[in-house]
Order: sequence, then C-alpha cells, then structure tokens
Amino acid sequence: MAAFQEKFFYLCQIPLSAEGATDVQVITHAEDSNDFPRVFQEYEGRRKHAFNEEDLYSVIRADEINLIVRTTTPEAAKVQAFEEATPELITNLQHRVMQSKDKNAQSILKDVHGIEVEIK
Repeated sequence: MAAFQEKFFYLCQIPLSAEGATDVQVITHAEDSNDFPRVFQEYEGRRKHAFNEEDLYSVIRADEINLIVRTTTPEAAKVQAFEEATPELITNLQHRVMQSKDKNAQSILKDVHGIEVEIK
C-alpha cells in the first residue's frame, strides 16, 4: 500500500512559449484549505486581462496560461500544469498564427507541439 502524501494547491503560470514542465513557474501554493482563498484570488487577478467584453474568459486573449493544480510537490505541479495547459496553449498559438500572422507562434507550434499551421 502506498504511503499517504499530502496534496497542496499550486498556482502555476505557463508561458505560451513553454516547451515542457521546466518552463512552468509555481507562483504560490496553499499551505492548507484555509489558505486556498488567497491562492484563488491571486489566480483570478492573473487572469483578468484575458476576459472579453462579455466578461467571459478567452484563452486566445491570454498572455500566458494560469492554472491551479492539486498535487504533492512543486515539481509534480509543474508537470501537471504543463499537461493540463497544452490544449489551451495550442489554441492560443493557432489563433495568433491565423489572426495576427505571428511567425513566433507558428514556430512554437511546429517545434514544440508538432503542429504545422500555414500563414495565409
């Protein structure tokens, strides 16, 4: 039987250019459940710039992806956050290529995610 490992809530920031878990930054974590509201408030503050006119979160407006993950260590949080953020990273980068003709986003999609998107 596996030994019990306490889990914490980690607020992580994943840049659009992230190539893996090593590029994820752990911003803070909740020491216990009473500390969670502080972490959640910081999470909400970091996402404010990505809301549209209807006050809905829009991944295509995000400058980076911020996530709260629940796991045992900062290293595990980085891995989990990168895995969970990957679909949003890809969506954001694809939008930047299609709408803004962003060659950097195009390069990240190809080199990191193996996705080729042509600029038209």
